[in-house]
Amino acid sequence: MNAPLCCRTLLCLALAHWAAAPSGAPGAQLIALKTVPVATGDQFLTLPSERLGMGGVSIALDDALLDPFTNPAKGSLVEESTLQGAPTFYAVSNENGAGRTLPLAVLLRSPGAFGGFSFGLQQIKGGERWSGPWIPFDAVWIGPEPRLSELSATNLYAHGLVGFELGGSGLSLGAGASWAGLGALDGVEHLYAGAEGIAQSGHATDYRVGLFSNRQDRHFEAVLVHNRFSMDHDVTYIDWTWDDADMVPILTARIEANEDRTRTTGLHLGFARPLTQSGWRIGGTWTVNRKSHPKIPNYDIMNIPRDPGVSWAYDFGVGIAKTEGAATFGIDIVFEPIWSHTWVEAEADTVSVDGSTIAEGAKTVENDFFFTNARIGIGLAHETGRLVWQIGVEVRSYDYVLEQRRHIENTVRDQEESWMEWTPSLGATVKLPEFELGYAARITTGSGRPGVDWGTDRAEAAAPMAADFIVAPSGPLTLRDARVLTHRISVSVPIR
Repeated sequence: MNAPLCCRTLLCLALAHWAAAPSGAPGAQLIALKTVPVATGDQFLTLPSERLGMGGVSIALDDALLDPFTNPAKGSLVEESTLQGAPTFYAVSNENGAGRTLPLAVLLRSPGAFGGFSFGLQQIKGGERWSGPWIPFDAVWIGPEPRLSELSATNLYAHGLVGFELGGSGLSLGAGASWAGLGALDGVEHLYAGAEGIAQSGHATDYRVGLFSNRQDRHFEAVLVHNRFSMDHDVTYIDWTWDDADMVPILTARIEANEDRTRTTGLHLGFARPLTQSGWRIGGTWTVNRKSHPKIPNYDIMNIPRDPGVSWAYDFGVGIAKTEGAATFGIDIVFEPIWSHTWVEAEADTVSVDGSTIAEGAKTVENDFFFTNARIGIGLAHETGRLVWQIGVEVRSYDYVLEQRRHIENTVRDQEESWMEWTPSLGATVKLPEFELGYAARITTGSGRPGVDWGTDRAEAAAPMAADFIVAPSGPLTLRDARVLTHRISVSVPIR
């Protein structure tokens, strides 16, 4: 990780929305933003997938279980109606959080039409963290009883889709909607490093309209997506002062209400086609997202409230794959340039150091982020009799430059951060006439619990990967290593 010279407090933009694909495996319709190497779990891994063990390879290969939820029109790839169950368990090392999810999904197929729905129930366990200031034993408490941190929370996920084939043209149209009732986002408890307790509540919605063309194994798809994320954080802090008369400290509870809002509108285009007659295929994707961020929490890592922003994110991907006999091989290469502009607005007329006046509502701090992220995935699958095994690895590179302009102080500052995350995976499926039973596992390394280098060890925070987080920290980033280990057991039963 590149660490610049020690800096003053920066504006932190922590943008949150639903997952990069709607609670499933990696997808390109929504582009996730991340500026801290935080280790979080697979909270949004709630949808079935045929290729979870293949390192996220998806551009030149179809996934008949997951694709209908990312593009509803690709429900035409479903060959028969099935019932899916995929219990998923993950844990972050060093007691940094864990989760358990029981999702159920049904994909339905009939001549000329298709549909599906999914429902998931999830328990999230918060990570161990340092909570609040040191409190003397003889302190006097003034105010309500201190609130305990939420040790666990329950989340609900629901998805639905419906679509139709347009005669024998090879074209299909589909529409889908998703909703999540969120009692917590994994990792948020670490963002408020000095808090005594955090109560989270909110929801996320996702709407998609898709087109899919499948003519002579030549695929083209287009997806319009609109995503809305809304969370509230009620954060309890403990303040203490010294009573000179009684010679005892006085403890007082203080509750801060933070709002987290993000609106994303995007367009995704993709194609895949045979490259040779020997089984090679090639595919490509192009995606654009516009993200507006009207409300962003006042996290401890930045301590600057009221910071809206706008982001433009792009995704360019190419994939190649080969299927020969019982073997399938695939590679994805993705480049993601992203621009984000964030700011702080003056709450009242403010005089700068040069004597000029910054009017109420004008920008006092501006931040320009430029990201050059990249991802490479490689996977292999082989079928031997009734057993199909998979192995793969995905590597993500994060790199961004931040330019901050502080108009009150008339200063300009640059900061650059970069890191890489590695996610090897494997899986196996036993195919029987009555059902299919599968197992997949993956582990993510290279991330952890990031904090801020103040010249001491006093600050530490993290941000969930399940959401967008563009964090301009209060100083150079530090990192405590952590690993995320995920296990999934899947059962698929045909409906005949």
